[in-house]
Amino acid sequence: MARPIWTGALSFGLLNVPVSLMSGERRTDLSFRMLDSRDKKPIRFERVNADTGEEVPWKDIVKAFEYDKGSYVVIEKDDIAAAAPETHESIDVEAFVDAAEIDLRFFEKPYVLVPGKKAEKGYVLLRETLRKTGKVGIAKVVIRTREYLSAVMPQDKALVLILLRYPQELVGLDEYALPEGKPSDYRVAAKELQMAEQLIESMTSQWKPTDYHNEFRERLSAIIKKRIKSAGATTKFEEPEPREDAATNVVDFVSLLKKSLDTKKRTPAKKSAAKKAPVKKKTAKTAKKAARKRASQ
Repeated sequence: MARPIWTGALSFGLLNVPVSLMSGERRTDLSFRMLDSRDKKPIRFERVNADTGEEVPWKDIVKAFEYDKGSYVVIEKDDIAAAAPETHESIDVEAFVDAAEIDLRFFEKPYVLVPGKKAEKGYVLLRETLRKTGKVGIAKVVIRTREYLSAVMPQDKALVLILLRYPQELVGLDEYALPEGKPSDYRVAAKELQMAEQLIESMTSQWKPTDYHNEFRERLSAIIKKRIKSAGATTKFEEPEPREDAATNVVDFVSLLKKSLDTKKRTPAKKSAAKKAPVKKKTAKTAKKAARKRASQ
């Protein structure tokens, strides 16, 4: 089962309902990797300086805002942190509006609210009240580090939270050349409207989303499976170990420890400059003493 994005509370008025925020979508897009057509090896994209062409380590990369063509102002981490909303696990409903009042273009991304333990009563209370009144809760929610406008709506047994776009993110319809006025202004006859209504009525059916599939994805998946089974169609490539000079701010302790152990295992070099201990020369007198000692034993 999917893990919750966060666990907190859904609040409206003085009521708080413990909930978990769960993702309400599943990505099914096919992802591709780009290869060099000559040897079928993966292509790596590098971060390079636009002026020198040299690769730039992550630790030397900063964020900047281009306020004019070619003019930038650097934004520090503290600046972003100061502007970020307070990270709290709560969905604060600020108002209730009629569901029909929300333009469809505002809806962006769905989530599912799952009640916490012993929170079913408050959950059902809000769900059924919204269903009966046809209202939608407009709330603010913080996901990770960004604050979103959202709508809390009943859907079957669930309360769903749908992220909303802000008005500034939508293009006004008045910016397009759209036909205005009555149908007769465009020579649309009453008979044509009647026939169009009859056609729509004849094609009307119950909405069954399971009847619709991403046919392009299905056809492409079939082609991929067929290609995999074909001899010589696949290629293998093992990702190389990251270079020692790779741009990273993560210390490779294993590599450092291994180098340290290898250094300890090396045999110390002989000291050529060290003076050898003097060797006593055997004299005739000492030789006779050694011979008598061996004979007496």
